[in-house]
Amino acid sequence: MSHKHHHPTEFELNSSTTTRMFITMIMNFIITIAEVIGGIVSGSLSLISDALHNFTDGIAIIISYIALKLSKVKNSPKHTFGLKRAEIFAAVINSTVLFMISIFLFYESIHRFIEPEPIKGKLMIIVASIGLIANITGTLLLKRDAHKNINIRSAYLHLLIDAMSSVTVIIGGILITLFNIVWIDPVLTILIAIYVLKESITILREASHILLEGAPVNIDLRNVQIEVESIPEITDIHHIHIWKIGEKDIYFEAHLNIKDMLISQTDKIHHQIEHILSKKFGITHITLQFECDVCDNQNLIHNME
Repeated sequence: MSHKHHHPTEFELNSSTTTRMFITMIMNFIITIAEVIGGIVSGSLSLISDALHNFTDGIAIIISYIALKLSKVKNSPKHTFGLKRAEIFAAVINSTVLFMISIFLFYESIHRFIEPEPIKGKLMIIVASIGLIANITGTLLLKRDAHKNINIRSAYLHLLIDAMSSVTVIIGGILITLFNIVWIDPVLTILIAIYVLKESITILREASHILLEGAPVNIDLRNVQIEVESIPEITDIHHIHIWKIGEKDIYFEAHLNIKDMLISQTDKIHHQIEHILSKKFGITHITLQFECDVCDNQNLIHNME
């Protein structure tokens, strides 16, 4: 059995990135306090919902930072893969919190429909505008690193969603001030809750797929089979297992039926396969078992039954 791997370019958590994350976190907590006070004074539920989302953004940034630090922990006898999945757990935590908040917002919105309360639209507009400025600043601070790391990208998307929420609240404040349409407040809250629910379910589904050892969705095993079996010395590839440890770490193992030859002659074949899997499919860790008609079950996927 032979094993080789190459390391993808890892995201570096440098002092510049840390500073931007810290500034964004502080801004989110300040805006949370301002929007909660403003929401209570103005009577705006959508403003309070936006405040809750800002608060979760601040917590999400803290969790993302801790996860990024943990993901750099080296492999050890206790954790042979290191702690690369810390970022996936962070995604599960953040998305679960968002899911719970969205349910709470639905409940509060229905209650507000049943028992409407007077709302101060002008104060609602002022506070939401301050929140919008802070959210736009936060997205600009994290944008540079967003395309490099899924953790920071999720925090960036949270802030982008918050900016959209703030715009929605401002529009609601204008309608309440000009036309006294108080029912727009719980309606906007429901719209925000629906969007938050959708995003949280998407993140939770993706993170759960990784934790359950799911195959990367962008890799078709039949295409892998076609590419590998195009090598003349290979009869077939079977018993494939492919999974992700972290965002950029894709592990692959398989049995290869080859023509009868010396073990030393398989090194060239291994290099060919490694090149195919890494260049065409982005696989980073490859373990191959060469054999000559020794497996009874030679299906592409190993069926344990």
